[in-house]
Amino acid sequence: MLSVLDIFKVGIGPSSSHTVGPMRIGRRFVLRAAKRGKLNGAASVHIYLYGSLALTGIGHGTDTASILGLMGASPSKILPQQCEDMLAQVKTTGQLELHDGPSVSFDPKTHIHFITDQTDILHPNTMKLELRGASGETLFAHTYYSVGGGFIATERQLKAPAKEDMIVDSTNSPLPFGSGAELLKICARESKSIAQVMLANEDVRRSREKTLAGLDHIWDVMTACIDRGLTQRGELPGGLNVKRRAPDIWDKLQNSPGANEREQLFDWLNVYAMAVNEENAAGGRVVTAPTNGAAGIIPAVIRHYGAGESSTPDMRRTFLLTAAGIGLLYKQRASISGAEMGCQGEVGVACSMAAGGLAAMWGANPNQVEHAAEIGMEHNLGLTCDPVGGLVQIPCIERNAIGSVKAVNAARLAMHDDGTGHKVSLDQVIETMRQTGLDMSHKYKETSQGGLAVNVIAC
Repeated sequence: MLSVLDIFKVGIGPSSSHTVGPMRIGRRFVLRAAKRGKLNGAASVHIYLYGSLALTGIGHGTDTASILGLMGASPSKILPQQCEDMLAQVKTTGQLELHDGPSVSFDPKTHIHFITDQTDILHPNTMKLELRGASGETLFAHTYYSVGGGFIATERQLKAPAKEDMIVDSTNSPLPFGSGAELLKICARESKSIAQVMLANEDVRRSREKTLAGLDHIWDVMTACIDRGLTQRGELPGGLNVKRRAPDIWDKLQNSPGANEREQLFDWLNVYAMAVNEENAAGGRVVTAPTNGAAGIIPAVIRHYGAGESSTPDMRRTFLLTAAGIGLLYKQRASISGAEMGCQGEVGVACSMAAGGLAAMWGANPNQVEHAAEIGMEHNLGLTCDPVGGLVQIPCIERNAIGSVKAVNAARLAMHDDGTGHKVSLDQVIETMRQTGLDMSHKYKETSQGGLAVNVIAC
C-alpha cells in the first residue's frame, strides 16, 4: 500500500505532475543510465515532452524541472534559490552537468522538444529522455509518465493489471484495504479509527517515532509555506500580471481584532489557502496535498482549526493520516492527475481529503469521516482544469480558497448524523469521478485549450 508519506510529499511549485514529477524523472533517468554504464560517452541530452506536459509545460515549469532533475536535484530537498542558481549556470555556460556524470552541451531551444500533435500516447503526461553520443547516436533512452501528485511510472508499471478490489500490497501491511467499504469494515472489526488503521500499516515501513516525525515535518513545511505566502508581495511570474493578494487580506484580518470570527470564517480559510497557492505559483516550497495545484486546501483547514492554542500535534497527525487514507483510495481507484481527471482529480480530491481529515480531528466516527469525504467530492464532480496561460494561477489560486470552504462545510454536514444513513458512498463517488474524467474532453484536462484558458485573453 502507499504510505502517508507518499501521498504528502515536499516539492517545488508550481505543479506536482509538471514540475515535481519531471524533476524526479530526470534524476531517475540519469541514475538508471549510470547504472548501465551509459553516461561516460554522452555528449548531449534531449528532452521530449508530450500531451499536457507539452501543452502547458512552459507555464508549469516542466522544462526547467527536467533540467534540474538531470542535474541531480531532488524536489524534496532542493530550495528555490538553489534552483535559480543551477538554471543560471546552465544558461551562462551552455553546459548541463549530468548528476555524477559529464557536462554535456545544452540549449533549451534545441534540446527540449514540445510534441503537441501526438495523441497516441499511453498517458497524457508522457516524457522521454535520450542521451546521445558525439556523432548524434542514441546511447540510452527511456520513457516515463508523470501520473499526478509527483508520482512517476514506467510503461510496465502503467500496464500492470490492477486487482479489482484489493490494492497490491508489497509491504505486508497488516490491515490492507482497497476500497472505502473495506476500510470501514476494518475499522469496525478492529475497533480502530481510520488514522489508527493507517498508523498500523505505516508501522511495517518504519518505526512509529519516524512516522510521527515525518507527519510533523509535513505540517512544518505546510505552515512555513503559509507564513511565507502571507508576507510576500508583488506580482507572480509568468506574464499574467497576477498580484499576490494574501498579504493584503492578512493585514485586514490582523487589524480587525474585534470582528466576529464567525463572520470572517471564509476570510481566514481564503487567506491561508491563497498564501500557499501563491507561493506554489511562484515556484516556492510546498507539500503535494495531494497535488501542488491543490496544495492550499489541507494546510488552510488545519491552520484554522488545528493550529491554535488548544490544538495538539496528535490532532494534526490524525487529520493527515485520515486525509492520506482517503487520498490513497483516489490514487489507487481513479487518479489525482489533472491531465487525466480535470481539476476534480486535484481540488476535488483535496477537498474530499480535507473534509474527512477535519471530521476525524473533530472526533467523527469512521462512517461520518467517509460521509464527509464523499460530500467533499460529490460537489466537485465535473470540475475542469483550464489554467489561463498554462500557469497555475487562474483559476487555481482562488479555487483552493473555495475548496477549503467546501471541505469545512462537508465535514459539518456529515457530523449532523451518525454516518450510516447517506445514500451515496465514497466508493461510488470515486468511481463517478473516474468515469467523468474519462468522458471529459481533453480540452478541459490541463491543456489550456478550453474553458477559461481560451475565453480569458492574456495580454
